[in-house]
Amino acid sequence: MTTATKKSNILLVEDHELTRFGLKTAFKDVDFINGIYEAGSAEKAFEIVKNNKIDVIIMDLGLPETDGITAIQKIKAVRPEMKFVVLTSHNDKNDVLNSLKAGAQAYCSKDINLQRLIEVVDSVLDGASWFDPSIAEIVLGAVNTNQMNDCAPVGNKYNLTTRERQILKLITEGMSNVDIAKELFVSVNTTKVHVASILQKLEVDDRLQAAIKALKEHIV
Repeated sequence: MTTATKKSNILLVEDHELTRFGLKTAFKDVDFINGIYEAGSAEKAFEIVKNNKIDVIIMDLGLPETDGITAIQKIKAVRPEMKFVVLTSHNDKNDVLNSLKAGAQAYCSKDINLQRLIEVVDSVLDGASWFDPSIAEIVLGAVNTNQMNDCAPVGNKYNLTTRERQILKLITEGMSNVDIAKELFVSVNTTKVHVASILQKLEVDDRLQAAIKALKEHIV
């Protein structure tokens, strides 16, 4: 969990009441969450964001009237610091890429384990990005579409250690810090230290940017 002592307010934007109830139940006893707000539409979400201090939004894409991607764009326009976790049953390529372009920090399928979703929200509040392993191929495909496919690997110009390269490869596969720690038999804190070093060396702000850079430049 996040080491920050302050608790955060979360907004659940989901038009299916039963799904929204399940999410609220999952987050109600989470130690880093303070207030839980709910909206069944983008319009209601706008109203809540306007009148309350929201730190992170779990956003469904298939909303009535205004869709989730448009909602992210509109909220980001007035609250650029807002963090978004997309939670959707749609893994359409355009939805994935447009969500990331709109400013979402994480993209999760609705079949995600609830405990994993809580971990994703925690990591996003901590400044990280996360994407479901099922969309890694979409991100890679988009990178390859826009870049020269015959570019040579960059070698180790970023001076990554062997361990950092291992961890970066696992990041590109969509693994969380917890998963990486288990895979490499190290502590989560050790993993976080390595991830912070990787971000600094690659000169990127978050895990998603690191993953895209690694794939684009054939670092791993």
